[in-house]
Amino acid sequence: MRRHRWGWPGARGAGAALGCGAAVATGQAPLGMWGLALAGLVGLTVVIARAPDARAAAWLGLLAGAAHFALALSWLVSPFLIDAAHDGWMAPFAVLLMAVGLALFWAAAAAVAALAASRRRRALAFALTLTGAELARGYVLTGFPWATVGHIWIDTPLAQLAALLGAGGLTLLATLAAALPVAYGRRGLAGGGALLAAATAFGHYQLAQPAPAARPITLRLVQPDAAQHLKWDPDAARLIFERLLAYTAARPAPDLVIWPETSVPYLMEPGDGVALAIAAAAAGAPVAVGIQRVAGERYYNSLAVIGAGGAVTALYDKHHLVPFGEYVPFGNTMASLFGVTAFAAQLGNGYSAGPGAGVLDLGPRLGHVLPLICYEAVFPQDLRAAPQRADWILQITNDAWFGTLTGPYQHLAQARLRAIEQGLPLVRVANTGVSAVIDARGRVVAQIALGKAAYLDAALPAALAAPPYARWGEVPLLLVLAGLAGLVIWRTRRAMA
Repeated sequence: MRRHRWGWPGARGAGAALGCGAAVATGQAPLGMWGLALAGLVGLTVVIARAPDARAAAWLGLLAGAAHFALALSWLVSPFLIDAAHDGWMAPFAVLLMAVGLALFWAAAAAVAALAASRRRRALAFALTLTGAELARGYVLTGFPWATVGHIWIDTPLAQLAALLGAGGLTLLATLAAALPVAYGRRGLAGGGALLAAATAFGHYQLAQPAPAARPITLRLVQPDAAQHLKWDPDAARLIFERLLAYTAARPAPDLVIWPETSVPYLMEPGDGVALAIAAAAAGAPVAVGIQRVAGERYYNSLAVIGAGGAVTALYDKHHLVPFGEYVPFGNTMASLFGVTAFAAQLGNGYSAGPGAGVLDLGPRLGHVLPLICYEAVFPQDLRAAPQRADWILQITNDAWFGTLTGPYQHLAQARLRAIEQGLPLVRVANTGVSAVIDARGRVVAQIALGKAAYLDAALPAALAAPPYARWGEVPLLLVLAGLAGLVIWRTRRAMA
């Protein structure tokens, strides 16, 4: 590869990186083209291994990452098109800035890998550094682990590896399978194939295991299909609320009715007219609803369980908020230090964060549930932070913000991964879809399609014993990465001696 000023890899190198990054993106839901994604990852590993220096490698990683995230996260334009006349102009800039920002992690991974002494070791090093970068992406600046490389396996039996090593383990599986042929040619191709075959066999074995007996519980998932641009219109809100009540009142009554995130279009207090209407429709069944809650000068995005007489029997406040979507970072600090209150959550300008992950006790029949609101389901650390192991997971969300092409399906895919990692069934109820019941192996056993107004009565699948990832989190993966990195460094130093 020709050397250029500031390490620029030239038009050919840049084009190759962009193409490879775009190919990797095709592995994300709903396409799920994991074969093409893996081929793109092989090509990217070749390009990085052949980079003349770390600066060129950083450029290549940046370009590949930007192409990958621009395609995989193209749904980010959707929130800006809700009020296109006012916000539409920002859509391309938002996607570009997010894509380049996330691509910095790939650039760092490529630059560090390029420090290895040979192309073979660079290929192996890139498999490890890219895995580490994708893992870090879930934590830095509150994190955004959406569209990670390992997500290409979610629709395959290989996803069961997440029960051992989490989503990061799936990424390592992909990067190693791509690096081995680059490093060792035909031997590496055989080694990579054997690695994938072993993971596939493990997945099939896991999926073939009989599930424990499920509790005799019936849940009602209520999906009103409220378009985002109409959700808060007074007339439309009334009709949507009546639809929610009608679906709730259908007989026979289930054990629990579940409404999606912010589904109640009014501010609600325990025992008021809104709560009483919900309780009356349910005829004795508890109803888990998404509400906006006010406490003093603070607003919360919450899940409330409404029982007899409109009483709130359980409450959870979302704690992992969307930066710039639900709150403005440092807004409270600006208000307290400088008197700039426009962004202060405590003055109603955005949501305030709840105290943290929690588990709700819904009684001896429904058991203990781990609640998640919207994109909290993409953070495995949020589930591991719960104070105790739950019996099942409940996610309420409003995926109307994510458009209709890719975002809702990617969100669903990540929820499936959380079920595998925790060994727990997960029930998700979405405003516009996809609402689904997911078993503890990540399989969708019942669902309401995207863009459909309906309700679904479904049984709650059984929980499994806590798998290794639920017990130890990222520790096993970090040990594997440390061991492999130590081996690469040792071989590199030995070759340079």
